[in-house]
Amino acid sequence: MVILSVTDLQKMYGRITAVAGISFQVEQGEIFGFLGPNGAGKTTTINMLTGLARPSAGQIWIDGLDGVEEIKKAQSIMGIVPDESNLWDDLDGFENLCFCGALYGLDRARRQERARELLEQFGLASLGSRPFRAYSKGLKRRLTIAAALIHHPRILFLDEPTTGIDVESARQIRRLILDLKRSGTTVFLTTHYIEEAERLCDRVAFLVEGRIKKAGTVRELMAQAGDGQIIKVALADAADALEPELQRAFPRLQVEIKGSTCTLHASGQIALLPILEFFEVRGLHVLEARAVRPSLEDVFVQITGVAAGELRRGEGGCGR
Repeated sequence: MVILSVTDLQKMYGRITAVAGISFQVEQGEIFGFLGPNGAGKTTTINMLTGLARPSAGQIWIDGLDGVEEIKKAQSIMGIVPDESNLWDDLDGFENLCFCGALYGLDRARRQERARELLEQFGLASLGSRPFRAYSKGLKRRLTIAAALIHHPRILFLDEPTTGIDVESARQIRRLILDLKRSGTTVFLTTHYIEEAERLCDRVAFLVEGRIKKAGTVRELMAQAGDGQIIKVALADAADALEPELQRAFPRLQVEIKGSTCTLHASGQIALLPILEFFEVRGLHVLEARAVRPSLEDVFVQITGVAAGELRRGEGGCGR
């Protein structure tokens, strides 16, 4: 059953197109990921879906409700977790949850009961009386997600849920997201972490410059990229400075050099000898060159032409 349907969605800021007529559907109970670099339009899209920004054109249907004209009704079945926390610094964890419950119309007894349930579920029971300002970034993110679930939403929107937090907190949040899926909650997730999308999502869409380049399950996307080849070249020394020159020399390849590892993507077979000669004439010793099985990151690079390094760099900024 489709819970979210988007058709020809567009957002303009003056003459700038942030989102350029995208269409997709999200099934009830799945985790759907929007994957793309900073500036791709991910946050703009999630803002339109949740009523924080009005589309310039297009349609949004959320569980049978018009997501533009009936957005207030639609918001009652949503949980929204923005990329920056929207909770109150002066309130403690329990008070923040109770306040959010009141905003959704829960009576006093129910919102207090639900707040205690969520503090326990999210491993925050011992911190329930601590002011929110004293929480670490990871704990703030967990409480923000808990607040979005106070009213048992049918669909949860998560914008970059693990950006800027420590590794252990990120792992805990990923486990929580999978638990939500098991409980039947639909999750719409934006991220620029490819491994995160690969671990969590049932389906993903590659968003670049406001357009969906490809969408499907990881298996489907892998199959579409099956005719390509990926070569990793291990060098004796770091060669990052040579990346632009290597790209110019082999314009049909997608090239990325990180330290002493060079990764080459092609839609067909790669002729290895010219690559080896490129490094040899520049005095760089090649230790190993091997074909590798593509990951979702490799497929993203091959389909979109966006280097993985560019995807990893983007954190913050408008138009995400």
